[in-house]
Amino acid sequence: MHDPAHPASGRCAVSGGPRHSEPVDVHLILRRGTASEPEVLLSRRAGQVYAAGLWHLPSGHLDGPHEDVVTALVREAREETGVVIDPVDVRAAVTVHHRSPGGASRTGHFFEVRRWQGEPRIEEPDVCDAMDWARLDALPDRMVAYCRAGLDAYTAGARLALHFQLPGDPIAFDPGVDRLRLVPDVTGRPASTRPDAAVVEFAERAVGRITTWTDTSWARENSRVWRACGLHGGTWYVKVHPSERFHGREVRGLRTWASELGAAAPRLVAADETLKAVVLTAVPGRPLHGTALTPRQERLVFRRIGALARRIHQSRPARPAPVGSGPAIAKADRHLAAARALLRPGDEEFVRDLVRQAGRLQPLEWVETHGDLQLRNILYDAGGAAGEEDDDDTLVAVVDLERSEPGPAVRDLVRLSDAWVGRPDLYEAFLTGYGRLLTAAEDARLVIDTALDAVSGIAYGAAHGDPELVERGRRTLSRLRAEPHAPSHRQETPGDR
Repeated sequence: MHDPAHPASGRCAVSGGPRHSEPVDVHLILRRGTASEPEVLLSRRAGQVYAAGLWHLPSGHLDGPHEDVVTALVREAREETGVVIDPVDVRAAVTVHHRSPGGASRTGHFFEVRRWQGEPRIEEPDVCDAMDWARLDALPDRMVAYCRAGLDAYTAGARLALHFQLPGDPIAFDPGVDRLRLVPDVTGRPASTRPDAAVVEFAERAVGRITTWTDTSWARENSRVWRACGLHGGTWYVKVHPSERFHGREVRGLRTWASELGAAAPRLVAADETLKAVVLTAVPGRPLHGTALTPRQERLVFRRIGALARRIHQSRPARPAPVGSGPAIAKADRHLAAARALLRPGDEEFVRDLVRQAGRLQPLEWVETHGDLQLRNILYDAGGAAGEEDDDDTLVAVVDLERSEPGPAVRDLVRLSDAWVGRPDLYEAFLTGYGRLLTAAEDARLVIDTALDAVSGIAYGAAHGDPELVERGRRTLSRLRAEPHAPSHRQETPGDR
């Protein structure tokens, strides 16, 4: 390849014409609000500029070949809005290849930023006469079509989009001549996919006409979840389960213990056993996975998680475990065989020793459990005071109940325990909210179940190309081997005094 800065790069291409070149833009998606009602900052163009009178994201061009796109974004944000952004808080959102109605093309890099310093304000009044926040599902009509295409692609979860307008197309967004095309990602699945027609019909029978479908599935196979926005307002989530078993477990959980949690869990609006689909109310907040909190806020949140776990476990009277319902040791050989190539020396012997110990354990009482209690399935909404110790507005909620079923209470600590590794203060905060220490029998069962879950995760991750799941399982086994006994029976928490 030729270096663009080298004189030779100006030579004619093989086709005989000059090499194509075009401007590079950066666009700032400054985002605030909850996961169910996100807002972005828009500015209205004014003066002697292109698309005067239309709303647009704060944006600009690179100053030259010396400037990378992240540096350009940080600079443009400060020049246009006054906010200060740390480059480490910049997240790539989507790239849009655009052609205007006049025929000129350009490449735009859209970046999401959720943390910044300062309050946005108009810094360039000669080219901007208004600045305001707008909900992503209620963007203004008078908006630059190019910018609207980038936001629609971002909302759909696309990585790359094309927006080639034709001569005569309006500069302002017009849904009748929307030229947005989403390019599928490496999985081959388009980023913006509506559910099947039967699922759409089922959902609209439950909540009325739906105007916007946004794919919010996890980046894993068999995850099929959409955020649905209604014609007259309202937001719901529509989920299609990968199996009848997952569907049955989630519906049962929603109709039993989850219905008693109020705002701390979604409400079941409708279910269809044939489609294996559900319509759920939207729960405010954002997943705790990846959310940056102060240590004080973290302790508050983990106390709330402990209290929420207690409410789930006490939602129905405890009952004796069914005969033969101990740890899932029957699957251990199969999972070990599938994970063996990725295990570290000594891992298999450690797990097999735990399996032998499991046969000597007394069965634990069964309670209602979430079944997949981990940070990505726990939502956090700071409310008004952003997490003060005495903040009653802070909400912690659970979603994704497809693994919900009765079992020992420690079932819900298996994946959650990864969140307090190296943070005994968070574990103590959880137990404070939970209201009691674990028993010695629960400690032992937790170690065994966590090890078996780690091996299962490694096997699944290896079979389905999920290196994150593999690494988490390997990390968990290393932790358990270094400190095989949970500390709960050795510690006292304020809730037990």
